[in-house]
Amino acid sequence: MREYLFMALISAAVTYLLVPLVRRFAIRIGAMPEVRERDVHTTPTPRLGGLAMYGGLVVGLLTASQLTHTGEALARYDADVVTALIVAGGLITVTGFLDDWWGMDAFIKLGGQIAAAGVLVFFNMRLLYIPLPKDWGGSTSLDYTLSTIITILVVVVTINAVNFVDGLDGLAAGIVCIAAMATWAYSIFLAQSMSAGNITTTAAIAAVLIGTCLGFLPHNFHPAKIFMGDTGAMLIGLVLASSIVTVTPLDPAAIESVNKVGVLLPLMLPAAVLVLPLIDLITAVVRRTSQGLSPFAPDRGHLHHRLLDIGHSMRRSVLIMYAWAFLFAFGVVLLARVGVPVLWFVPFIVLALGVLVLMAAPRWRGRGGAHSAPRGKHPEDDDGPPTGPMPPILPDTQVRRPQMPPSDGSSRERATAEGNPVIPVFPSRS
Repeated sequence: MREYLFMALISAAVTYLLVPLVRRFAIRIGAMPEVRERDVHTTPTPRLGGLAMYGGLVVGLLTASQLTHTGEALARYDADVVTALIVAGGLITVTGFLDDWWGMDAFIKLGGQIAAAGVLVFFNMRLLYIPLPKDWGGSTSLDYTLSTIITILVVVVTINAVNFVDGLDGLAAGIVCIAAMATWAYSIFLAQSMSAGNITTTAAIAAVLIGTCLGFLPHNFHPAKIFMGDTGAMLIGLVLASSIVTVTPLDPAAIESVNKVGVLLPLMLPAAVLVLPLIDLITAVVRRTSQGLSPFAPDRGHLHHRLLDIGHSMRRSVLIMYAWAFLFAFGVVLLARVGVPVLWFVPFIVLALGVLVLMAAPRWRGRGGAHSAPRGKHPEDDDGPPTGPMPPILPDTQVRRPQMPPSDGSSRERATAEGNPVIPVFPSRS
Protein backbone atom coordinates (compact mmCIF):
# COMPACT_ATOMS: atom_id res chain seq x y z
CA MET A 1 0.00 0.00 0.00
CA ARG A 2 2.80 2.41 0.84
CA GLU A 3 4.49 1.75 -2.48
CA TYR A 4 1.32 2.60 -4.40
CA LEU A 5 0.94 5.83 -2.43
CA PHE A 6 4.59 6.71 -2.98
CA MET A 7 4.53 6.22 -6.76
CA ALA A 8 1.26 8.17 -6.99
CA LEU A 9 2.76 11.08 -5.03
CA ILE A 10 5.89 11.07 -7.20
CA SER A 11 3.82 11.16 -10.39
CA ALA A 12 1.60 13.92 -9.02
CA ALA A 13 4.52 16.06 -7.88
CA VAL A 14 6.43 15.77 -11.16
CA THR A 15 3.33 16.54 -13.23
CA TYR A 16 2.38 19.51 -11.04
CA LEU A 17 5.86 21.03 -11.23
CA LEU A 18 6.21 20.53 -14.99
CA VAL A 19 2.91 22.20 -15.92
CA PRO A 20 4.14 25.84 -15.52
CA LEU A 21 7.16 25.09 -17.70
CA VAL A 22 5.01 23.42 -20.34
CA ARG A 23 2.57 26.34 -20.23
CA ARG A 24 5.32 28.86 -20.97
CA PHE A 25 6.60 26.61 -23.76
CA ALA A 26 3.12 26.33 -25.30
CA ILE A 27 2.67 30.11 -25.24
CA ARG A 28 6.10 30.67 -26.79
CA ILE A 29 5.47 28.35 -29.74
CA GLY A 30 1.91 29.59 -30.22
CA ALA A 31 0.07 26.43 -29.15
CA MET A 32 -2.93 28.40 -27.88
CA PRO A 33 -5.37 28.69 -30.80
CA GLU A 34 -8.25 31.12 -31.00
CA VAL A 35 -11.57 30.26 -29.40
CA ARG A 36 -13.73 28.16 -31.71
CA GLU A 37 -17.52 28.27 -31.98
CA ARG A 38 -17.92 24.93 -30.18
CA ASP A 39 -15.56 25.86 -27.32
CA VAL A 40 -16.97 26.80 -23.92
CA HIS A 41 -14.04 28.95 -22.79
CA THR A 42 -13.88 32.60 -23.81
CA THR A 43 -10.15 33.35 -23.89
CA PRO A 44 -7.31 31.58 -25.74
CA THR A 45 -5.71 29.04 -23.42
CA PRO A 46 -2.43 27.17 -24.02
CA ARG A 47 -2.60 23.45 -24.66
CA LEU A 48 0.09 20.75 -24.55
CA GLY A 49 -0.54 19.97 -20.88
CA GLY A 50 -0.11 16.34 -21.86
CA LEU A 51 3.64 16.90 -22.07
CA ALA A 52 3.76 17.45 -18.31
CA MET A 53 1.54 14.43 -17.77
CA TYR A 54 3.88 12.28 -19.85
CA GLY A 55 6.81 13.44 -17.71
CA GLY A 56 4.95 12.48 -14.54
CA LEU A 57 4.00 9.12 -16.06
CA VAL A 58 7.59 8.26 -17.02
CA VAL A 59 9.01 9.18 -13.62
CA GLY A 60 6.23 7.29 -11.84
CA LEU A 61 6.79 4.13 -13.89
CA LEU A 62 10.55 4.24 -13.38
CA THR A 63 10.00 4.72 -9.65
CA ALA A 64 7.62 1.75 -9.53
CA SER A 65 10.17 -0.46 -11.24
CA GLN A 66 12.70 0.29 -8.50
CA LEU A 67 10.45 -0.44 -5.53
CA THR A 68 10.72 -3.78 -3.74
CA HIS A 69 7.27 -5.35 -4.10
CA THR A 70 6.12 -3.57 -7.25
CA GLY A 71 9.47 -3.88 -9.00
CA GLU A 72 9.53 -7.61 -8.42
CA ALA A 73 5.99 -8.01 -9.79
CA LEU A 74 6.80 -5.93 -12.87
CA ALA A 75 9.90 -8.03 -13.49
CA ARG A 76 7.90 -11.28 -13.27
CA TYR A 77 5.22 -10.08 -15.67
CA ASP A 78 5.29 -11.63 -19.13
CA ALA A 79 5.59 -8.22 -20.81
CA ASP A 80 8.04 -5.36 -20.29
CA VAL A 81 5.34 -3.05 -18.98
CA VAL A 82 7.51 -0.05 -18.17
CA THR A 83 9.24 0.04 -21.55
CA ALA A 84 5.98 -0.63 -23.39
CA LEU A 85 4.15 2.24 -21.71
CA ILE A 86 7.05 4.68 -22.09
CA VAL A 87 7.47 3.92 -25.81
CA ALA A 88 3.75 3.74 -26.62
CA GLY A 89 3.05 6.78 -24.45
CA GLY A 90 5.83 8.71 -26.19
CA LEU A 91 4.41 7.86 -29.61
CA ILE A 92 0.87 8.93 -28.70
CA THR A 93 2.23 12.08 -27.02
CA VAL A 94 4.11 13.09 -30.17
CA THR A 95 0.95 12.47 -32.21
CA GLY A 96 -1.11 14.62 -29.87
CA PHE A 97 1.57 17.31 -29.75
CA LEU A 98 1.60 17.70 -33.52
CA ASP A 99 -2.20 17.78 -33.59
CA ASP A 100 -2.41 20.44 -30.85
CA TRP A 101 0.29 22.57 -32.46
CA TRP A 102 -0.27 22.31 -36.21
CA GLY A 103 -3.49 20.34 -36.55
CA MET A 104 -3.72 16.86 -38.01
CA ASP A 105 -6.10 14.93 -40.22
CA ALA A 106 -8.37 12.65 -38.19
CA PHE A 107 -7.29 9.51 -40.03
CA ILE A 108 -3.60 10.31 -39.58
CA LYS A 109 -4.26 10.72 -35.87
CA LEU A 110 -6.11 7.40 -35.88
CA GLY A 111 -3.04 5.83 -37.46
CA GLY A 112 -0.92 7.14 -34.59
CA GLN A 113 -3.35 5.62 -32.09
CA ILE A 114 -3.22 2.25 -33.82
CA ALA A 115 0.58 2.41 -33.91
CA ALA A 116 0.72 3.14 -30.17
CA ALA A 117 -1.61 0.21 -29.47
CA GLY A 118 0.59 -1.94 -31.71
CA VAL A 119 3.58 -1.07 -29.54
CA LEU A 120 1.76 -2.49 -26.52
CA VAL A 121 1.07 -5.70 -28.43
CA PHE A 122 4.70 -5.85 -29.58
CA PHE A 123 5.79 -5.87 -25.94
CA ASN A 124 3.23 -8.63 -25.25
CA MET A 125 0.70 -6.43 -23.43
CA ARG A 126 -2.41 -7.98 -24.97
CA LEU A 127 -5.62 -9.79 -24.14
CA LEU A 128 -4.99 -13.54 -24.03
CA TYR A 129 -8.56 -14.69 -23.57
CA ILE A 130 -12.04 -13.51 -22.60
CA PRO A 131 -12.72 -14.58 -18.98
CA LEU A 132 -16.10 -16.22 -18.36
CA PRO A 133 -17.44 -18.44 -15.53
CA LYS A 134 -17.61 -22.20 -16.03
CA ASP A 135 -21.40 -22.09 -16.11
CA TRP A 136 -21.17 -19.83 -19.15
CA GLY A 137 -18.86 -22.11 -21.09
CA GLY A 138 -15.56 -21.12 -19.50
CA SER A 139 -12.94 -18.74 -20.79
CA THR A 140 -12.47 -18.25 -24.51
CA SER A 141 -8.84 -18.36 -25.59
CA LEU A 142 -7.68 -15.98 -28.31
CA ASP A 143 -5.05 -16.79 -30.90
CA TYR A 144 -2.32 -14.26 -31.59
CA THR A 145 -4.09 -12.60 -34.52
CA LEU A 146 -7.45 -12.26 -32.80
CA SER A 147 -5.75 -11.19 -29.57
CA THR A 148 -3.87 -8.45 -31.43
CA ILE A 149 -6.99 -7.15 -33.16
CA ILE A 150 -9.12 -7.07 -30.02
CA THR A 151 -6.35 -5.45 -27.96
CA ILE A 152 -5.80 -2.71 -30.54
CA LEU A 153 -9.56 -2.16 -30.77
CA VAL A 154 -9.92 -1.83 -26.98
CA VAL A 155 -7.01 0.63 -26.77
CA VAL A 156 -8.18 2.79 -29.69
CA VAL A 157 -11.78 2.92 -28.46
CA THR A 158 -10.63 3.90 -24.96
CA ILE A 159 -8.32 6.61 -26.32
CA ASN A 160 -11.09 8.17 -28.40
CA ALA A 161 -13.67 7.86 -25.62
CA VAL A 162 -11.43 9.87 -23.29
CA ASN A 163 -10.56 12.33 -26.06
CA PHE A 164 -14.24 12.93 -26.86
CA VAL A 165 -15.14 13.68 -23.25
CA ASP A 166 -12.35 16.25 -22.88
CA GLY A 167 -14.54 19.33 -23.34
CA LEU A 168 -14.70 21.11 -19.98
CA ASP A 169 -12.08 22.26 -17.50
CA GLY A 170 -10.90 19.28 -15.48
CA LEU A 171 -13.45 16.85 -16.95
CA ALA A 172 -11.24 14.27 -18.68
CA ALA A 173 -8.56 14.26 -15.97
CA GLY A 174 -11.16 13.82 -13.23
CA ILE A 175 -13.13 11.05 -14.93
CA VAL A 176 -9.98 9.10 -15.82
CA CYS A 177 -8.73 9.56 -12.26
CA ILE A 178 -11.99 8.09 -10.91
CA ALA A 179 -11.76 5.23 -13.40
CA ALA A 180 -8.17 4.51 -12.35
CA MET A 181 -9.20 4.55 -8.69
CA ALA A 182 -11.90 1.97 -9.39
CA THR A 183 -9.42 -0.19 -11.31
CA TRP A 184 -6.94 0.07 -8.44
CA ALA A 185 -9.64 -0.81 -5.91
CA TYR A 186 -10.59 -3.87 -7.97
CA SER A 187 -6.95 -4.96 -8.05
CA ILE A 188 -6.59 -4.59 -4.29
CA PHE A 189 -9.84 -6.51 -3.82
CA LEU A 190 -8.45 -9.46 -5.77
CA ALA A 191 -5.03 -9.18 -4.14
CA GLN A 192 -6.62 -9.88 -0.74
CA SER A 193 -7.72 -13.32 -1.92
CA MET A 194 -4.92 -14.36 -4.26
CA SER A 195 -1.40 -13.39 -5.29
CA ALA A 196 -0.49 -12.76 -8.90
CA GLY A 197 1.93 -10.47 -10.67
CA ASN A 198 -0.82 -9.30 -13.00
CA ILE A 199 -2.79 -7.80 -10.11
CA THR A 200 0.21 -5.89 -8.78
CA THR A 201 1.05 -4.67 -12.29
CA THR A 202 -2.48 -3.38 -12.80
CA ALA A 203 -2.49 -1.67 -9.41
CA ALA A 204 0.87 -0.03 -10.14
CA ILE A 205 -0.28 1.34 -13.52
CA ALA A 206 -3.50 2.61 -11.96
CA ALA A 207 -1.62 4.27 -9.07
CA VAL A 208 0.73 6.11 -11.44
CA LEU A 209 -2.22 7.22 -13.56
CA ILE A 210 -4.05 8.50 -10.46
CA GLY A 211 -1.04 10.57 -9.46
CA THR A 212 -0.61 11.97 -12.98
CA CYS A 213 -4.22 13.13 -13.14
CA LEU A 214 -4.20 14.58 -9.62
CA GLY A 215 -1.01 16.52 -10.36
CA PHE A 216 -2.57 18.07 -13.45
CA LEU A 217 -6.02 18.90 -12.04
CA PRO A 218 -5.00 21.97 -9.94
CA HIS A 219 -3.88 23.68 -13.15
CA ASN A 220 -6.80 22.42 -15.23
CA PHE A 221 -9.86 22.83 -13.02
CA HIS A 222 -12.08 25.81 -13.81
CA PRO A 223 -10.81 28.38 -14.58
CA ALA A 224 -8.15 26.37 -16.39
CA LYS A 225 -4.68 27.83 -16.85
CA ILE A 226 -3.77 25.16 -19.41
CA PHE A 227 -5.52 22.38 -21.35
CA MET A 228 -4.17 18.85 -21.68
CA GLY A 229 -5.18 18.85 -25.36
CA ASP A 230 -5.10 15.72 -27.47
CA THR A 231 -1.56 15.27 -26.14
CA GLY A 232 -2.85 14.47 -22.67
CA ALA A 233 -6.29 13.04 -23.45
CA MET A 234 -4.92 10.33 -25.74
CA LEU A 235 -2.07 9.59 -23.32
CA ILE A 236 -4.24 8.96 -20.25
CA GLY A 237 -6.69 7.01 -22.43
CA LEU A 238 -3.82 4.76 -23.52
CA VAL A 239 -2.63 4.21 -19.95
CA LEU A 240 -6.15 3.49 -18.72
CA ALA A 241 -6.63 0.93 -21.49
CA SER A 242 -3.32 -0.73 -20.61
CA SER A 243 -4.39 -1.11 -16.97
CA ILE A 244 -7.53 -2.86 -18.18
CA VAL A 245 -5.57 -5.10 -20.55
CA THR A 246 -3.07 -6.24 -17.91
CA VAL A 247 -5.73 -7.50 -15.50
CA THR A 248 -7.55 -9.85 -17.89
CA PRO A 249 -4.86 -12.59 -18.18
CA LEU A 250 -5.86 -13.78 -14.72
CA ASP A 251 -6.83 -17.45 -14.46
CA PRO A 252 -10.65 -17.50 -14.04
CA ALA A 253 -10.45 -20.76 -12.07
CA ALA A 254 -8.29 -19.01 -9.48
CA ILE A 255 -10.89 -16.35 -8.74
CA GLU A 256 -14.00 -18.48 -9.24
CA SER A 257 -14.15 -19.09 -5.50
CA VAL A 258 -13.83 -15.40 -4.69
CA ASN A 259 -17.03 -14.40 -6.44
CA LYS A 260 -18.55 -15.33 -9.76
CA VAL A 261 -18.87 -11.63 -10.47
CA GLY A 262 -15.13 -11.29 -9.89
CA VAL A 263 -14.54 -13.43 -12.96
CA LEU A 264 -16.74 -11.10 -15.01
CA LEU A 265 -15.23 -7.90 -13.67
CA PRO A 266 -12.44 -7.78 -16.27
CA LEU A 267 -15.27 -7.40 -18.78
CA MET A 268 -17.66 -5.32 -16.68
CA LEU A 269 -15.15 -2.97 -15.11
CA PRO A 270 -14.00 -1.34 -18.38
CA ALA A 271 -17.61 -0.69 -19.34
CA ALA A 272 -18.35 0.69 -15.86
CA VAL A 273 -15.36 3.02 -15.54
CA LEU A 274 -15.80 4.27 -19.11
CA VAL A 275 -19.58 4.35 -19.26
CA LEU A 276 -19.81 8.14 -19.68
CA PRO A 277 -17.03 8.46 -22.28
CA LEU A 278 -18.39 5.43 -24.14
CA ILE A 279 -21.96 6.79 -24.16
CA ASP A 280 -20.63 10.13 -25.37
CA LEU A 281 -18.54 8.42 -28.05
CA ILE A 282 -21.37 6.23 -29.35
CA THR A 283 -23.95 9.01 -29.42
CA ALA A 284 -21.49 11.36 -31.14
CA VAL A 285 -20.72 8.83 -33.87
CA VAL A 286 -24.42 8.09 -34.44
CA ARG A 287 -25.32 11.78 -34.42
CA ARG A 288 -22.62 12.80 -36.86
CA THR A 289 -22.98 9.93 -39.29
CA SER A 290 -26.78 10.38 -39.38
CA GLN A 291 -26.16 13.98 -40.48
CA GLY A 292 -23.79 12.84 -43.22
CA LEU A 293 -20.70 14.08 -41.34
CA SER A 294 -17.47 12.37 -40.42
CA PRO A 295 -17.50 10.59 -37.03
CA PHE A 296 -14.56 12.83 -36.08
CA ALA A 297 -16.28 16.10 -37.10
CA PRO A 298 -16.48 18.39 -34.02
CA ASP A 299 -19.83 19.66 -32.77
CA ARG A 300 -21.62 20.88 -29.63
CA GLY A 301 -23.73 17.81 -28.97
CA HIS A 302 -21.65 16.15 -26.24
CA LEU A 303 -23.04 15.38 -22.80
CA HIS A 304 -21.18 18.26 -21.18
CA HIS A 305 -22.56 20.67 -23.79
CA ARG A 306 -26.09 19.48 -22.99
CA LEU A 307 -25.54 20.10 -19.28
CA LEU A 308 -24.41 23.64 -20.02
CA ASP A 309 -27.35 24.25 -22.35
CA ILE A 310 -29.91 23.37 -19.68
CA GLY A 311 -28.46 25.93 -17.28
CA HIS A 312 -25.71 24.23 -15.27
CA SER A 313 -22.49 26.14 -14.71
CA MET A 314 -19.21 24.70 -15.92
CA ARG A 315 -18.12 23.59 -12.46
CA ARG A 316 -21.48 22.05 -11.67
CA SER A 317 -21.53 20.20 -15.00
CA VAL A 318 -18.09 18.76 -14.27
CA LEU A 319 -19.08 17.72 -10.74
CA ILE A 320 -22.25 16.05 -12.03
CA MET A 321 -20.23 13.99 -14.50
CA TYR A 322 -17.77 13.14 -11.72
CA ALA A 323 -20.70 11.83 -9.68
CA TRP A 324 -21.96 9.72 -12.60
CA ALA A 325 -18.53 8.22 -13.20
CA PHE A 326 -18.08 7.46 -9.49
CA LEU A 327 -21.53 5.87 -9.27
CA PHE A 328 -20.94 3.52 -12.18
CA ALA A 329 -17.32 2.60 -11.49
CA PHE A 330 -17.36 2.07 -7.74
CA GLY A 331 -20.90 0.70 -7.80
CA VAL A 332 -19.74 -2.26 -9.89
CA VAL A 333 -16.70 -2.87 -7.69
CA LEU A 334 -18.78 -2.61 -4.50
CA LEU A 335 -21.45 -5.01 -5.74
CA ALA A 336 -18.74 -7.50 -6.66
CA ARG A 337 -17.05 -7.04 -3.28
CA VAL A 338 -20.17 -7.91 -1.28
CA GLY A 339 -20.86 -10.95 -3.47
CA VAL A 340 -24.26 -10.13 -4.97
CA PRO A 341 -25.76 -12.24 -7.80
CA VAL A 342 -24.98 -11.23 -11.34
CA LEU A 343 -28.63 -10.42 -12.08
CA TRP A 344 -28.51 -7.58 -9.55
CA PHE A 345 -26.30 -5.65 -11.90
CA VAL A 346 -29.15 -5.20 -14.38
CA PRO A 347 -31.42 -3.07 -12.12
CA PHE A 348 -28.36 -1.22 -10.83
CA ILE A 349 -27.32 -0.21 -14.34
CA VAL A 350 -30.91 0.72 -15.23
CA LEU A 351 -31.17 2.86 -12.08
CA ALA A 352 -27.87 4.61 -12.79
CA LEU A 353 -28.90 5.32 -16.38
CA GLY A 354 -32.23 6.64 -15.14
CA VAL A 355 -30.50 9.06 -12.78
CA LEU A 356 -28.28 10.19 -15.64
CA VAL A 357 -31.25 10.87 -17.93
CA LEU A 358 -33.29 12.65 -15.25
CA MET A 359 -30.44 14.95 -14.27
CA ALA A 360 -29.75 15.84 -17.90
CA ALA A 361 -33.37 16.46 -18.93
CA PRO A 362 -34.29 20.17 -19.24
CA ARG A 363 -37.74 19.70 -17.72
CA TRP A 364 -36.21 18.62 -14.41
CA ARG A 365 -34.56 21.96 -13.76
CA GLY A 366 -35.41 23.78 -10.54
CA ARG A 367 -38.14 26.41 -10.41
CA GLY A 368 -36.12 29.15 -8.83
CA GLY A 369 -33.09 31.11 -9.97
CA ALA A 370 -31.56 31.37 -13.38
CA HIS A 371 -32.16 27.70 -14.13
CA SER A 372 -35.90 28.26 -14.35
CA ALA A 373 -35.63 30.98 -16.97
CA PRO A 374 -35.28 30.18 -20.65
CA ARG A 375 -31.71 30.32 -21.86
CA GLY A 376 -30.78 33.82 -22.86
CA LYS A 377 -33.67 35.45 -20.92
CA HIS A 378 -33.52 37.14 -17.55
CA PRO A 379 -36.37 36.35 -15.13
CA GLU A 380 -37.25 40.08 -14.87
CA ASP A 381 -36.81 40.89 -18.55
CA ASP A 382 -39.92 42.51 -20.06
CA ASP A 383 -38.81 42.25 -23.69
CA GLY A 384 -37.14 45.62 -23.50
CA PRO A 385 -34.00 46.70 -25.36
CA PRO A 386 -31.43 43.99 -26.15
CA THR A 387 -29.00 45.61 -23.70
CA GLY A 388 -31.14 44.64 -20.70
CA PRO A 389 -34.52 45.10 -19.00
CA MET A 390 -36.35 48.41 -19.39
CA PRO A 391 -36.06 50.90 -16.50
CA PRO A 392 -39.04 51.12 -14.15
CA ILE A 393 -41.81 53.55 -15.09
CA LEU A 394 -42.29 56.28 -12.49
CA PRO A 395 -45.72 57.62 -11.49
CA ASP A 396 -46.87 60.92 -12.99
CA THR A 397 -46.24 62.75 -9.73
CA GLN A 398 -42.56 61.83 -9.88
CA VAL A 399 -42.01 62.97 -13.45
CA ARG A 400 -39.90 66.09 -13.58
CA ARG A 401 -41.01 68.79 -15.94
CA PRO A 402 -38.50 71.21 -17.51
CA GLN A 403 -38.15 74.54 -15.71
CA MET A 404 -38.86 77.60 -17.85
CA PRO A 405 -36.39 80.48 -17.66
CA PRO A 406 -37.54 83.70 -15.97
CA SER A 407 -39.32 86.15 -18.27
CA ASP A 408 -38.36 89.36 -16.42
CA GLY A 409 -35.42 89.98 -18.71
CA SER A 410 -32.87 89.53 -15.92
CA SER A 411 -30.92 87.10 -18.08
CA ARG A 412 -29.83 89.97 -20.28
CA GLU A 413 -28.07 91.62 -17.34
CA ARG A 414 -26.22 88.48 -16.18
CA ALA A 415 -22.57 88.17 -17.15
CA THR A 416 -19.66 85.92 -16.45
CA ALA A 417 -16.72 86.80 -14.29
CA GLU A 418 -14.85 87.96 -17.38
CA GLY A 419 -17.58 90.43 -18.27
CA ASN A 420 -18.89 88.55 -21.28
CA PRO A 421 -22.66 88.43 -21.58
CA VAL A 422 -24.47 85.14 -21.11
CA ILE A 423 -26.32 83.82 -24.14
CA PRO A 424 -29.94 83.06 -23.13
CA VAL A 425 -31.08 79.47 -23.38
CA PHE A 426 -34.39 80.49 -24.92
CA PRO A 427 -33.56 83.53 -27.07
CA SER A 428 -37.08 83.90 -28.41
CA ARG A 429 -38.45 84.30 -24.88
CA SER A 430 -35.78 86.57 -23.42
